[in-house]
Amino acid sequence: MKDSIIKVQDFIRPPLQNQQAIAEKVAIILQDIARNGDKAIDKWSKKIDGKAAQVIQLKSFADYNLEPELAQAIQTAYKRIKAFCQFQIKDLKNDSFADGIGEFAYIYQPIERIGAYIPGGNHPLISTALMTLTPAQVAGCPVRIACSPSTHPALLGAASLAGATTFLQIGGAQAIAALSYGFKKMAAVDMIVGPGNAYVNTAKSQVQHRTKIDTLAGPSELLIYANKLQNPDWIILDALAQAEHDENAISIIVSTSKQLLENLYSCTNASIAGEALLKNQQILFILAENAAQAITLINDYAPVHLLICDDIDSQLFSNYGSLFIGENSAVAFGDYCAGPNHTLPTNGAGKSSGGLSVHQFLKVLSTQKVSDHGRAELAKTAAILAQAEGLTFHRQSVEIRGNVLS
Repeated sequence: MKDSIIKVQDFIRPPLQNQQAIAEKVAIILQDIARNGDKAIDKWSKKIDGKAAQVIQLKSFADYNLEPELAQAIQTAYKRIKAFCQFQIKDLKNDSFADGIGEFAYIYQPIERIGAYIPGGNHPLISTALMTLTPAQVAGCPVRIACSPSTHPALLGAASLAGATTFLQIGGAQAIAALSYGFKKMAAVDMIVGPGNAYVNTAKSQVQHRTKIDTLAGPSELLIYANKLQNPDWIILDALAQAEHDENAISIIVSTSKQLLENLYSCTNASIAGEALLKNQQILFILAENAAQAITLINDYAPVHLLICDDIDSQLFSNYGSLFIGENSAVAFGDYCAGPNHTLPTNGAGKSSGGLSVHQFLKVLSTQKVSDHGRAELAKTAAILAQAEGLTFHRQSVEIRGNVLS
């Protein structure tokens, strides 16, 4: 028990495993597909998934004839996610100003073609279909391609409800290549979003020079900060829930109370599942000397999910994917139906980015219309700067405009 609690100064983020080998294999797959197109996509799909990729015609949500309870749950989650997306976009309006020099504006425009990757795995990730497609639907992206190795009716129904215009049955790195390079009559997309395994993540990293991506999604993480708990069993289940994603997922409980950590450890260790996760170091307990040390650790770690079960100002925490405040706020609510997106920055990326949102599906474009008076005025400044940079034709292109009388 004594060795099961880690001091803050002894804790480091577990490193990702086998990255070089994965990167090399993914590079081979992508290069083959870049050269040989559909033929290579089918080859790798058969080799890895056991079947060729195919485009599936989606039906309406009602036509999937799901169990009424499941259908209602999907619709409720969709409505909540859509409502949050509409809240995000409601104040985004094109605008302009004129200052005598000219008229200058910015314009929000949806990205034309997006691809949403939905992992298959052992279970249909219905929630990921809703989370990745709905923001693009609300943003107004005209082409929304859902891509998954799974064709479970509930997943297809969720994709249809969330506005997928095409469904491509394919998984892994070859799926990312199909989205980035195109497949059959489907043109390449302009942006790829969605989580996946290490091969999907690596493929996204290798195509981002040609196709915009949302984020590089690593293993799921939950960090819980608590010093007193009304319902410790809730918190233990939260830790178990995030750690069950895969063998690289991790849940961390940070506290200034050694007694609380010992109690939580004992309760976790009492179950077979908990004991296994503890042995695999997927649930960790960290003792902080005081609140300030805990806050510093958390902001430096930048967890994917941050659950605060303590009477503390939440604004003290600045780096995370999504913040959950209070014991009522189960992270699984956020995974499924609370509203904010569950596609979140991992591996410390919360220091510089947030979760998937409507904003990422929009381009911010600018327009410039210079007046006759403005032409003469701007020429003076621009010519000096062009001269300083040694760009002759830049200077001449503005000087010729400045020399023409208004």
